[in-house]
Amino acid sequence: MINPQWLMSFQAIVEQGNFTRAAEHLNLTQAAVSQHLRYLEDEFGLLILRKTRPLELTPIGREVLSYAQEIKDADERLRLRLSSTDSLVGEVGLITPGSSGLLLYPRLLALQHQYDGLVIRHRFAPDTEVLQAILTNQYDIGLITFDPQDAKIRAEPIAKEPLELVYPRNENVETWDDLIRIGIIDYPDGRAMADRLLSRHFPGNPGVKTLPRSGFSNQISLILEPVALGLGFTVLPRYARQAFAKQDEIAFKHCENPVVNTLWAIYRADWPLSRRVLNVLNCVKTTLSS
Repeated sequence: MINPQWLMSFQAIVEQGNFTRAAEHLNLTQAAVSQHLRYLEDEFGLLILRKTRPLELTPIGREVLSYAQEIKDADERLRLRLSSTDSLVGEVGLITPGSSGLLLYPRLLALQHQYDGLVIRHRFAPDTEVLQAILTNQYDIGLITFDPQDAKIRAEPIAKEPLELVYPRNENVETWDDLIRIGIIDYPDGRAMADRLLSRHFPGNPGVKTLPRSGFSNQISLILEPVALGLGFTVLPRYARQAFAKQDEIAFKHCENPVVNTLWAIYRADWPLSRRVLNVLNCVKTTLSS
């Protein structure tokens, strides 16, 4: 039988991208991780091409990695069967986009306060990372903006989230020239979001590339701060706007032809959700639907 620790080290190398981060992830020395990989390669042959960046798996490496994942999945299923699945306490992993996460976070804290012993491990991440985290069993529940169409994943639509044009309360936004005058508060994917909405709200506009940038932030919780101060406008998903504390300092426009994302709750299809996971999932559905 293959030593499980060797397989864990091999998986960590692949997932983390190098030996140093794998060792830190497993709380081992880099020498120990390298040794575990050598043991596997002594038995099966070359698994990883070390000179490539990023690291590249050989065909044998892909087979061993698949086997390691099967062992990990079987271990998780055993733990689920042996655990008290009827308990409402314990850890629940939730991974969501930032906009919905901002709105959910206070409600999740209230849920933890309600159930002593419930621990919700919540991470903000883009769609691709959310899907991968669910597929690799790193989290119990994820939220994404598309139906993954994957047999390993169960997906259910739980909410609609339109994009919104948000601007300072004391500004009047009626024309494209108003947007040029105010300037855009940008963020990663901010201009892409703006292009999707503004192409419908201002048909025939010269494009978001013509809009001056008035600010930038890579933290979704901070994007509306400069808007509230009158420094510019932005385009955000509705939940990010609803989660902002200073609602009386911002305004937003309703678009006659809105851009609406469907939010899908996703989780693994091959085993049942525990009561505590279902409880958190119901909290997510209730919060977003209201």
